[in-house]
Amino acid sequence: MLRRDAFRLPRHPTSVACARRRVRHHLAAWGHKPDDRVTEEAVLLVSELAANVVRHAPAPAQEFEIAVTALADESCFIEVSDENPAPPTLRAVPSWEEESGRGLRLVDSLARTWGVHQRGRHGKTVWALVTSAPP
Repeated sequence: MLRRDAFRLPRHPTSVACARRRVRHHLAAWGHKPDDRVTEEAVLLVSELAANVVRHAPAPAQEFEIAVTALADESCFIEVSDENPAPPTLRAVPSWEEESGRGLRLVDSLARTWGVHQRGRHGKTVWALVTSAPP
C-alpha cells in the first residue's frame, strides 16, 4: 500500500519544526512507530532539507512543498520542492568551527539514495528514500 501526503509551508524558520511534526504525525497515522528507524531518519532529513530551503531559497519564494510517501515495504520517500533552480551541492567536510555545511552530508549518509529533480523555471525537488535497513 502506498500513502502520500503533501503540504505547503511558508518560507520561514518556524516552518522547519512544523514540517518535522507533520511528517512524524503522518508516519504515525500510517502505522510507523514514533521511535522506529524510518520515522526518526525521515523526520531528520525533512528537517535538514526544509532548513536548506528556508536558508537558500530566493527572496521572492513565499512557500515550499513537502511530500512524504509511506511505501508498502515500510520505507519512506521524502520530497522537498522550492522555487530555487540551483541544485544543492555536497560540500567538502566543514571544519569544526563552521556553523553550516553539514546538512547534505547528513542526507547522503542516512538516505538509501537521494537526488534532485529539476522542475524547469519552477525550481527543483530534492528527494530522499529512507529504508528500515541501514544505507
